[in-house]
Amino acid sequence: MNAGVDHLTPERWARANRLLVRKALAEFAHERLIAPEHTGGGRWRVRSDDGAVEYRFAARVLALDHWQIDADTVTRHSGGRDLPLDAVDLCLDLRGALGLSDTVLPVYLEEISATLAGTAYKLAAPPISAADLAEADFQTIETRMTEGHPCFVANNGRIGFGVDDHHRYAPESAAGVRLVWLAAHRDHATFTCAADLDYDTLVRAELDDDTRTRFAATLTGLGLDPGDYLLLPVHPWQWENKLAVTFAGEVARRRLVHLGEGPDTYLAQQSIRTFFNVTRPDRHYVKTALSVLNMGFMRGLSAAYMEATPAINDWLADLVQGDPVLKGTGLSILRERAAIGYRHGQYEAATDRYSPYRKMLAALWRESPVPGLEPGRRLATMASLLHTDHDGRSLVAALIARSGRTPAQWLRRYLDAYLVPLLHALYAHDLAFMPHGENVILVLRDATVERVIFKDIAEEIVVMDSDADLPERVRRIAVAVPDDEKILCIFTDVVDCFLRHLAAVLVTEDVCDEDTVWRTVAECATDYADRVPHLADRLARYDLFAPEFALSCLNRLQLRNNRQMVDLADPSAALQFAGTLVNPIAGFRPPR
Repeated sequence: MNAGVDHLTPERWARANRLLVRKALAEFAHERLIAPEHTGGGRWRVRSDDGAVEYRFAARVLALDHWQIDADTVTRHSGGRDLPLDAVDLCLDLRGALGLSDTVLPVYLEEISATLAGTAYKLAAPPISAADLAEADFQTIETRMTEGHPCFVANNGRIGFGVDDHHRYAPESAAGVRLVWLAAHRDHATFTCAADLDYDTLVRAELDDDTRTRFAATLTGLGLDPGDYLLLPVHPWQWENKLAVTFAGEVARRRLVHLGEGPDTYLAQQSIRTFFNVTRPDRHYVKTALSVLNMGFMRGLSAAYMEATPAINDWLADLVQGDPVLKGTGLSILRERAAIGYRHGQYEAATDRYSPYRKMLAALWRESPVPGLEPGRRLATMASLLHTDHDGRSLVAALIARSGRTPAQWLRRYLDAYLVPLLHALYAHDLAFMPHGENVILVLRDATVERVIFKDIAEEIVVMDSDADLPERVRRIAVAVPDDEKILCIFTDVVDCFLRHLAAVLVTEDVCDEDTVWRTVAECATDYADRVPHLADRLARYDLFAPEFALSCLNRLQLRNNRQMVDLADPSAALQFAGTLVNPIAGFRPPR
């Protein structure tokens, strides 16, 4: 068999489909796109749009309408016949219920197929136990994640990647990558950086003398002045598949000059277009434009957006450093220290700001967490807390066992580090992060979360007040958000989209019961409230102990438009709601 598709065996394909069908049934039921019928004894069924096909399974329904479905019990039937499980067929069976339009459907099916292929690839990797992973280094954990975003069903589409690209560039391949460097003429490129940095200092820190000399020689050999150009790192796939063709005129006119590969080896992170420097871990992450469609967005980088990136990061770093509550939690951010974007005048004249043609050539440099790591600490992506190994054992259970703490004690330390900064950002600053598992790095000491690091700042944070007093370069992040939606930055992004899944992992593995999880969340929030009496009015207005909250649905966004789910400049406008959820911490409201 072709080595590029060795992972695509009947057994792995069947297992990948079983896992994805289980997740699809669970998350579509959670978002009330489908309504499973109870058939008794913990058994349920879901019928296709035309009633001809039936899915049967065993499940527990946990808090927040979380459907914990036993993957091995899922079966599919039609006319008295047993049918194989197939995630693409599931989407066709439920096309009407899912609201898949003629335009969205084929692209969504391609994303589902690619997600299945990615799962089969991960199933083919040599297994590593959760217990061993709990002792592993930062990048081993990063490359061994198997699930992706816990809510999105089609979460690994990567439309544009071929099978060889998967082997070369996917995070789970753990393949070393060398970035391609271009020289971009200063008339068409914009470089911005933090207040305490400049272009020459950054380049000297990121590229050694020999490499800079080699790049300069390439330019002078073409009769060009290196002083007229800025150096710009590029994803190899982007150069080969987009820039060398789509920007061919810019290359021919020497506005862009291909300089070759840099010397350092990088690893792709879970976000796929961001790279960690394994040759020099103290050097910056590099985030690149990548014109691949994945999970509702073309993963490019806007040259226009990049201009304000360092200023936004400087502002946030100053806010965190100057706020005693945030600083007291140990929170830090990985600042995006510099950015560069290239503007293609012809495409800009032909397109609006949403166009992927405006997001083909840009990059940013983000701090590495390694230089600031104290002795005896380790790093792990927060996504790893939801990871389970081939035997169904979870990494979070392994960490709790190694820590010597009770589950409640371990959770409280984690929540003090993760949840308190998010609460205070909302209540004190109208500030919301995008704190999903891939955007948060845990700093572990003795297998316990000591503090957290937030990343992916400039494109993700929002100040939910369009009249906020912000510096001019930072004003982009000020957005009008209806007052009753502000609390959703906690209820949706934290409680429903992460803690719901974490609770299910802990309950399923019998680490603790649901009440332990949600009581601990409540106690953390209550103790935070006691520390900020001056914010009592805002805590009452945005009540974390409200009996219920709006169910904001992520898959509904992707099913409606899987090319541009949300306008980042107006995130509230795109929200899709489906009734309300009972708030699991409401029952633990402290006495008034």
